[in-house]
Amino acid sequence: MTFTDAEVEYLRSQPLARLATRATNGQPDVVPVAFEFDGASFWVGGGATFPGTRKARNVSAGNAEIALVIDDLVSLDPFVARGIRVYGRAEPPVERVGMVGPGHYLRITPVESWSWNLTGEPAGDQWYETRYARH
Repeated sequence: MTFTDAEVEYLRSQPLARLATRATNGQPDVVPVAFEFDGASFWVGGGATFPGTRKARNVSAGNAEIALVIDDLVSLDPFVARGIRVYGRAEPPVERVGMVGPGHYLRITPVESWSWNLTGEPAGDQWYETRYARH
């Protein structure tokens, strides 16, 4: 299963995500990152120093399982939040030209995802319906 048209549109409209990786000692690490989505994979990184970052070191050490959350808050009154959570596998940094220019980037292949409230309708008194997909 792949991302729906609404999910792809949302992913391409958002500039920021939160990426969670795991260190070799098991400690989780989450950081905000710029990302790009090419229709099949997510890309995170950039610059010559990227391979030395904690997230890149965690993946390069063999901890390939990641979580990525892309979300935003549309309104406080009424409360309208929307987003996509992705579980996936990251590959060690590769050189490429990406959204912030040439550099090193992690390629993230989605395995599972959950999305909520991408229809634009406020949730009201009910929690948002979620869409689950296995990729």
